[in-house]
Amino acid sequence: MAHTPASVSVSARLRLRDVFHPAVAGLVSVIVNYGGTFILVFQAARVAGLDAAHTASWVWSLSMGVGLTGLLLSWMTRAPIITAWSTPAAAFLVTALASTPYAEAVGAYLVSAAAFVVLGLSGGFERVIRLIPAGVATGLLAGILLPFGMRAFGGMAVEPAMALLLIVAYVVLKRIAARYAVVGILLLGLAFLVQQQRVDLSGLSLQLAAPVYTAPAWSLDSLLSVALPLFLITLTGQYMPGMLVLRNDGFATSANPIVTVTGLGSLLMAPFGAHAFNLAAITAAIATGPEAHEDPSKRWIAGVAAGLAYCLVGVFGVTLAAVFMALPAVFTTTLAGLALLGTLGGSLAAALADTRTREAALITFLAAAANIQWLGVGGAFWGLLIGLLAHAVLHGRMPLRLRLRDAASRVFSSARKV
Repeated sequence: MAHTPASVSVSARLRLRDVFHPAVAGLVSVIVNYGGTFILVFQAARVAGLDAAHTASWVWSLSMGVGLTGLLLSWMTRAPIITAWSTPAAAFLVTALASTPYAEAVGAYLVSAAAFVVLGLSGGFERVIRLIPAGVATGLLAGILLPFGMRAFGGMAVEPAMALLLIVAYVVLKRIAARYAVVGILLLGLAFLVQQQRVDLSGLSLQLAAPVYTAPAWSLDSLLSVALPLFLITLTGQYMPGMLVLRNDGFATSANPIVTVTGLGSLLMAPFGAHAFNLAAITAAIATGPEAHEDPSKRWIAGVAAGLAYCLVGVFGVTLAAVFMALPAVFTTTLAGLALLGTLGGSLAAALADTRTREAALITFLAAAANIQWLGVGGAFWGLLIGLLAHAVLHGRMPLRLRLRDAASRVFSSARKV
């Protein structure tokens, strides 16, 4: 049947609506990523003694690599695959690059990236993810997200006017137009900053970034002190919680192509400065939940939009990254916390829904929220390990001797009642 002009107009509006909300969710995830953690990259570059050209190349390689892999994976899988640079790895490099020559650090990046390619092709990571109990997985995700939710309200102690404006606007919009809540606070917050003249773009000049190649070098020390920690930190601090975010929101996408593609991307971009990029965790949750779109099949658009935004930043190197970083910390933390409230609430509800596994899920939640930093490994790993141990003790199969003793005790108790 031929479409009438009216039906075509309605169809076009629906298509625009389907694109708009996930695209905004993708953009919010990009703003939060640059505004929240990218300063670590500049700190690491300063510690390494890099000049402006090499620093801009690092920004270019991370942004382009993250953008292209996220765009490609989202398009291929039709799932919101948000990729990002490894934030815990960047924090680690702030210290490590002080004693490691930059060429050897680049060699370590290559070894770590190659290890992820092998892991993805082998399928080992996917098998590990499937072994994690559902309660532990959702408890871990809720614990990781809790500090971000708390920071949304903690900003009231620093900049009460801005934080209160965003919080009140979010609650009101959730009541009258829930789908536009995140979009609304993003636009309202930016308007507030412009009105206060806290966003100055007058001196902004867009400059194209130029990648700078660094010939890698290798040494046993850099392999043990940079490559190995980089691999473990990225695996436990980024990939594992990132996959749990996807699974929690109902996406059964295999981890194998994600790990392989991001590993290959890191391998190609390492000589230009990229230390590691991977599946995002926190910023991914902004785009994978119902806030992005009520229909999960439309949320992959958020991954494509985020990828395009990252590529745009990459083309102009440090210039646009500096714009995002210039946004006040309270704005980005409050925006991120409010955007993650739906995912935090859903994961916490799922973690505590089953009374049989509630104790283990609660232990996982609290351990992850504590953000234990030990042996150079981040809180996500220790929260997961503690949760798995608690689940094994509470629900795992007991040794034969204990099972026989427990059975004998039950028989003796029944005999006494008789």
